[in-house]
Amino acid sequence: MKKKSDILCIALLLLLSTVSGARATEKITVLLDWFVNPDHAPLFVALEKGFFKAKGLDVELIAPSNPNDPPKLVAAGKADIAISYQHQHQMQVDQGLPLVRIATLIATPLNCLVVLADGDIRSIGDLKGRTIGYSIGGFETALLKVMLEKEGVSLSDVTLINVNFSLAPSLFTGKADGVIGAFRNFELNQMDIEKRPGRAFYVEEWCIPAYDELIVVANRNAVAEKKLRRFVDALEEGVQFLVNHPEASWKLFVAGERKTLDDELNRRAWRDTLPRFALRPGALDRNRYLRFASFLKDQQIVRDIPPLESWAVELP
Repeated sequence: MKKKSDILCIALLLLLSTVSGARATEKITVLLDWFVNPDHAPLFVALEKGFFKAKGLDVELIAPSNPNDPPKLVAAGKADIAISYQHQHQMQVDQGLPLVRIATLIATPLNCLVVLADGDIRSIGDLKGRTIGYSIGGFETALLKVMLEKEGVSLSDVTLINVNFSLAPSLFTGKADGVIGAFRNFELNQMDIEKRPGRAFYVEEWCIPAYDELIVVANRNAVAEKKLRRFVDALEEGVQFLVNHPEASWKLFVAGERKTLDDELNRRAWRDTLPRFALRPGALDRNRYLRFASFLKDQQIVRDIPPLESWAVELP
């Protein structure tokens, strides 16, 4: 009887262990900011290496059909996490969305003002009287305004044209003499591949405070959920593996259905994005965030700056 009892106890323990393990796995839906690209590398490395799974998380990474939707869906409780942009996040918080930054993916600006390297524009001042293309008004034109003013040029001295994300092509065709909103890890490489290299003016070198390009946001009402801290910890493991093993990480990134990303542009973007990932994704530089928030307010991008802890946190 004792032997039978021992067997039953062992079976019960195994059952409880299985149930406990099932309960420990929590689903997290992550909405990307755009189509899958090297900017998202740490997320996919963490997924492929099993770092999320080891933290008890079942993470699903989803590319949106509309890049404007992810933060809004998180604010509405339709997803757990969205990849967003620091300026976009502060604008949406200013509009009343209950969102909070919980981590950083890319810790430097990618945005820049680009002209053709073989053209006659050697300085930003040379853009006076020229045409400048942009993709998204508001923030991009505010960046341009500050950069131009540094050279004694005003927005009224240039012609602005919306080129709808066709940044490099608008330079190639002569539709624009310069473009603002180009990403230094993509557009500059695209132009070089097309043998029409660009000259870049980096926003942080022209009186614009440095900021995080890509961040991780969650619903403010869910920020106390422990699974978010575990997500950030796994993301950090992904970053550490990525910087230690870039070639192995690249193979993980272009595995399976992502094999179509294995091309020259993405390889170059991978190389140029690598040093820009946040090595401590969960860390928050309070002064840096407040400094950039003040810049956005000064440029009338946001109306007010609420208490930092209401829109950007370092999870406990």
